[in-house]
Amino acid sequence: MQLSELSEKSGVKPATIKYYLREGLLRPGHRVSATQAEYDGNHLRRLRLVRALIQVGRLPVATVREVLSHVEDESLGRTIRLGAALWALPHGPEPDEEAPETAAAREVVERLLERLDWATAQEIGSLSPTHRSLVSSVATLIRLGYPCDVEYLAEQARLMHQVAVQNLDMMETYPTEEEQVEAAVASAVLYEPLLMSLHRMAQEEESVRRYGL
Repeated sequence: MQLSELSEKSGVKPATIKYYLREGLLRPGHRVSATQAEYDGNHLRRLRLVRALIQVGRLPVATVREVLSHVEDESLGRTIRLGAALWALPHGPEPDEEAPETAAAREVVERLLERLDWATAQEIGSLSPTHRSLVSSVATLIRLGYPCDVEYLAEQARLMHQVAVQNLDMMETYPTEEEQVEAAVASAVLYEPLLMSLHRMAQEEESVRRYGL
């Protein structure tokens, strides 16, 4: 397809597509002449991912470029490739090392991972921005006096594991590893806000069932 058709199918203006091409967020088109290039379904799929990262994820171009560099890195195995791309996405705040609750939170997280038998998360530990963000969140719960014992958190984690299984099942329907990692990144950006909305809606429904209007 020509650039104009790519623009029409994606809903992205030609000038914006050219900007993404200059910034390396899209691979160059297939040259058919000195001044013309053709684009295919791979460009359209990547363009949709870029728009999701920028518009929904509100990521700066430099971060999008980093995420995509991991998505495209065929030298990595699928798990490392996916992990690197997800690590490049924004995460929650870093733990406050001066706060007295942080050490207690780390202990809770370690006991939680042991209870769940999540050996990889235990092994990677604080190298993972997700692990550090979890510690920070648990520290906040401890400081404010909200429930965060291991049993309570383990039930929440098991529910999230079911969501992860569903997400990876969906991811595996794509034919190539690159498309699978793209789908996982898009899922993190697009479906996490959806999960938050469903969680809040479920709380509203359960409240009405228990207590009425």
